[in-house]
Amino acid sequence: MKKSKLSLLLVLSLVLSMFLAACSGGDKNEGKDDEGTKSGEEKLAAKQELNILESAEIPTMDSVMAEDVLGFTMINAVNEGLYRLDPDQKVIPGVADGEPAFNDDRTVLTIKLKKDTKWSNGDPVTANDFVYSWQRAINPDTASPYGPYMMMGKIKNATQVAEGELPVDQLGIKALDDYTLEITLERPLEYIESLLTFQLFYPQNQKFVEAEGENYAKDYSHLLYNGPFKMTKWDGPTGTEWVLEKNETYWNAKEVTLEKINFNVSKDPQASANAYTAGEADITPKLAQAAILSQFEGSDDLLRYQEPSIWWIKMNEKNPALANEDIRRAIALAIDKQALVDDVLANGSVAADYLVPKGFSFDEDGKDFRETTGTYLKTDQDKAKELWEKGLAAIGQKEVSFTMVDQDTETAKTTDAFIKEQLEKTLPGLKVTIENVPFKIRIARENDEDYDLMFAGWGPDYADPMTYMDLWITDGEQNHMGYSNPEFDKLIKAANEELTGKERWKALQDAEKILLEDDAAFAPIYQRSVNLLINPKVKGFVHHAFGSDYSYQWIKITE
Repeated sequence: MKKSKLSLLLVLSLVLSMFLAACSGGDKNEGKDDEGTKSGEEKLAAKQELNILESAEIPTMDSVMAEDVLGFTMINAVNEGLYRLDPDQKVIPGVADGEPAFNDDRTVLTIKLKKDTKWSNGDPVTANDFVYSWQRAINPDTASPYGPYMMMGKIKNATQVAEGELPVDQLGIKALDDYTLEITLERPLEYIESLLTFQLFYPQNQKFVEAEGENYAKDYSHLLYNGPFKMTKWDGPTGTEWVLEKNETYWNAKEVTLEKINFNVSKDPQASANAYTAGEADITPKLAQAAILSQFEGSDDLLRYQEPSIWWIKMNEKNPALANEDIRRAIALAIDKQALVDDVLANGSVAADYLVPKGFSFDEDGKDFRETTGTYLKTDQDKAKELWEKGLAAIGQKEVSFTMVDQDTETAKTTDAFIKEQLEKTLPGLKVTIENVPFKIRIARENDEDYDLMFAGWGPDYADPMTYMDLWITDGEQNHMGYSNPEFDKLIKAANEELTGKERWKALQDAEKILLEDDAAFAPIYQRSVNLLINPKVKGFVHHAFGSDYSYQWIKITE
C-alpha cells in the first residue's frame, strides 16, 4: 500500500508456508522482553496507557476507501477481519473460527465464523457483514481505490463486476448462513491466507453504514468497531490527535492489557526525538535523519529493522517529455542512490536497483527472488547526461521543467533537496520545483495524476511478489502515471491466471526486467530501514511485513 514518508522498512527472513507470513517481527528486544513478561519477572504498571507520535494525519478510517499504511494500521487496531497476523507473523483466526476448508482444487473456501464477535453497538458480526463490505469495495459506484486492485483476477467475477458487466451480487462471496462464509476464487492462490488478513477484506455493518450515509467514517462517532480497541477521539482526516481505548466487547478482550493509546502528529523528527527524551512520548514516528539517530546509537531505546518497502520516483507519462524513454532513463540513472542512503539518510537503508525487495519473496527451493534475477537502473551519471541530451533533441527542447510532489515532513524535504540537486547538476537544462504537501493531498495528487515527478513508496499487501508487480498494468488502479506495455500486461495476466511454480516465478522476473531495464518506467531509489524510539518499558510491540505496520493488542507496559 501507499507508504507515508516516514513509514520506513523491514528485513524478512523466513520462507512462506500456508499460515506463515514472510517477515521477522514482534518485540523489539526479541525473546528477552517477551520471556520476562510471560514469566512474571517484570511487574506491570498500574497505568496501561501509551503515548505515540505519528508523522501524518489519518486520511480515512473507512476500510473500503483506505489506501495508506497509517489508515490500515489504525483500522487493524480497531477492527478485525477473518484473519490477522500474530506476533510471530503467523496468520491466525480473527472473526473466523479456525482455518478455511478448501474444495479439491482449492478454488472455494468455506469459513466458519465465531458466534461471539460483536460490533461496538452490540450487533453480532455475521457473514453478511463480509459480503456487504466486499461488494461495496468492488462496486464501481463506490470508487474504492483498493477494491478492484485487490480483488480482480483473484476473487471470482471481480473483474466483470468492477467493469460493470455483472451486478455486485455475482462477486465470489456469499453467506451460506449467518456464521458461514463461502469465497470462490478465479484460481488457486498460494497466498490466499495472507491476502485475507488485509484490511480491505474486513467486515462492515450494512445497516449502520447506510444509515450514516455521507457521514460514515467522518469522525470517530460515525464508525463501528469490532477489534481490540475503539476510537474515542478523532476529528476526521484533518485531525492531528486521536485516542484508542480498549474495546471491552472484543471477543478476545481478556488478552488485551493496554487500556488507552494517545496519538499525536509530529512531522519534525527532531521535535519527535525531543518529545521522547522529555518523556512525552513512548513511541516515535520512524526517524530517518542521521543527526538524530546518532544521538541514540547503541541505546536500548532505538529499534532498527528493515522492511520490504521500496521507494521510487514515479514519472507521469502524460507529460510529453516524460513519455520519452531516454528522458525517463536519464532521470533514473542521474541520482547517486548510494550517497543518498549513506550520507543523507544514514539509517541502514539500502540503494535499490530493483522493484521486488530483498528478503521478501522465496521460490519453492527457498531462494530469494533477488538471487535469481538481475539488477536494473544502477546510477550512471555520465550515461544519464548522454541520454538526457538525446531525449531533449528528440522532443525538440533545450530546457525542461518538472514539478516533483512529495509529503510535507522534514525528512521528505531533506530527501527531495538532495534529489533536486542531483538531477539539476547531472542533467543540463532541467529545473525541478518541489511541492511538499500533506500526505492526504499527496495521495489525491497521485490518484488524479496531478504531478510530473512524485517521490512515493510501496509496502506489500500480502506475501507474494505480485503485490509489487501488478501495480503497473495498463490502466491499473495503482498505476497513475500512464505507463503501458502489452508484453508486461501479458506476463502479469499469465502469472495471475495460468502459471504456477517456477514458470510463474520466471514470468514475474521477466516482467520486472521489462518494467525497469527495457522501459525505465520509474526510478527505484531505496529499500528503507525503520528507526524509531520506543520506551523500554513497552513490551510486546509488534511490527508486520505487510498490511498494517503494527499491532498494539499484545503490548504491556511494565514499571
